[in-house]
Amino acid sequence: MSQKVLLNEKEVNIILHRLACQLIEKHNDFSNTVLIGLQPRGVFLADRIAKILREDYKVKNIQLGHLDITFFRDDFRRGEKPLEANTTKINFLVEDKDVVFIDDVLHTGRSIRAALTAIQSFGRPNEIELLTLIDRRFSRHLPIQPNYRGRQVDVINNEKVKVNWKEHDNEDSVYLIEK
Repeated sequence: MSQKVLLNEKEVNIILHRLACQLIEKHNDFSNTVLIGLQPRGVFLADRIAKILREDYKVKNIQLGHLDITFFRDDFRRGEKPLEANTTKINFLVEDKDVVFIDDVLHTGRSIRAALTAIQSFGRPNEIELLTLIDRRFSRHLPIQPNYRGRQVDVINNEKVKVNWKEHDNEDSVYLIEK
């Protein structure tokens, strides 16, 4: 199993700031916008983006939630091992809000489809956008594209993209791993 560095810590940091600035350009003061990190790995990216918006760009109205999509996936009963649910933490309604889903890697699009179903439990959003750190361009099963992407990567099916976060994995990096 070999691995190649796609993004190092400095590159990840630059991309996170660029993504935060793109969000500010579109959503201005975030008065009608909520950020939703998709469990499990999208929450690290969502937390980091929210922190950058608050601390570096002084945006005060950030509403951040975490959404578990485990039981909304179309493949959740297909695996041999039982799935473990994560925590959903959304302390606000999304009714008539602009929602930005945040996930680390966009692969087949099935997680986003599940998130679209799951978010309906919290109201009917005005608009839903997608922010992703890595867009695996040629592996989509559903017609889903990100509104904001950190980096687009062409990955063959036997390769995997692994995103590491300092808070969880002791480093900020993205690797391409050949299985």
